[in-house]
Amino acid sequence: MKNFVEELRWRGMIQDIMPGTEEKLMEGSQAAYVGIDPTADSLHIGHLVSIMILKHFQQCGHKPIALIGGATGMIGDPSMKSQERKLLDEETLLHNIEGIRAQLSKILDFDSDAPNRAELVNNYDWMKGYSFLNFIRDIGKHITVNYMMAKDSVKKRLSDESREGMSFTEFSYQLLQGYDYLWLYEHMGCRLQLGGSDQWGNITTGTELIRRILGKTDAFALTCPLVKKADGTKFGKTEKGNIWLDPEKTSPYEFYQFWLNVSDEDAERYIKIFTMLDRETIEAAIAEHRADPGRRSLQQLLAKEITTMIHGADEYENAVSASKMLFGNSTSEELRKLDEKTFLAVFAGVPTFDVPKTELPCDLLEFLAVKTQVFPSKGEARKMTVGNGVSINKDKVTDPAYMVSENDIVDGKYILAQKGKKNYFIINII
Repeated sequence: MKNFVEELRWRGMIQDIMPGTEEKLMEGSQAAYVGIDPTADSLHIGHLVSIMILKHFQQCGHKPIALIGGATGMIGDPSMKSQERKLLDEETLLHNIEGIRAQLSKILDFDSDAPNRAELVNNYDWMKGYSFLNFIRDIGKHITVNYMMAKDSVKKRLSDESREGMSFTEFSYQLLQGYDYLWLYEHMGCRLQLGGSDQWGNITTGTELIRRILGKTDAFALTCPLVKKADGTKFGKTEKGNIWLDPEKTSPYEFYQFWLNVSDEDAERYIKIFTMLDRETIEAAIAEHRADPGRRSLQQLLAKEITTMIHGADEYENAVSASKMLFGNSTSEELRKLDEKTFLAVFAGVPTFDVPKTELPCDLLEFLAVKTQVFPSKGEARKMTVGNGVSINKDKVTDPAYMVSENDIVDGKYILAQKGKKNYFIINII
């Protein structure tokens, strides 16, 4: 079997590991799980670290379990949070779970006949019939309040810095997560829980519960570092918020651009964490990039691998084409292939003008200098048109008598005008 721990170690994906974990995994195929909080109907790239760990786990011959926290999602995990989360109703949770299930299927193998095919479970299934009285009698008596209070996630929320304090609901979270591990240990032979380093306290509560209730000491824990940017700022956040895996929330173009624009230092770390490329390929790619950083070959490889994994090869190709719109020799045909969301993302921030559809057809100079203010005068518009400096929808227009018509409308509502090489204008046809 391939050594899972060694694979993570060279990739820089291990923060804490319980003694004996590596040896246990080398005994033969094991089952491990990652918990996913279903607070939205899409995963974002902050989730990807632990999901990539599950993917490596499966590639090494082990069985990954993705646990959707349908029950715990109704409570909210206090780990590293400054205030209590909003509680979700059952209908919202079920909707969110379906969205997450579809995204996980792109990354993990759930459908093959392989003995280590991935499993998706929902802790609501075993918690919904468990009464409060039975839970505190059967489970609660085994973990002391002193033990729970010693966890960093609890201490942080109870410190003087926290104004909100912590409700009993949140305080009970680690006990519920611990019970998940106990349940999976007994019913699915799960011997390892994986997660981010902020989960270490919750995970070890599970191993302690298994030890105290079952007398077993072969439940293990492994966490990965929380990924941050090289400058210390939060990973995966932009001015617009999270980078989502759902193409409706973050377009494949925006997703691709995020990875394409990471720093050199971050690219060297991310290529190890977020791709399945082997060590030899990655080390060669890093060496090539260091020899000529200006080409940004490492960022391009990173963006290709992860965009293809999440959105598929076609969307990756579309994102590359869209990226050439501003700086490359793109064609009108390529422009017209862009969906509206990508079109607006590519040309975000360029000046816009509104022109009623009833004003079309309209001669080019009138359109560019009177109906809009792309040019300050018809004379300047004429001069630049004749001088090969004007494009409509990426097509050069050199005839000042050209008539702009409804045939020039892209996506039913836009015309893209270009002045010179870098000055773009969107005309909304209303």
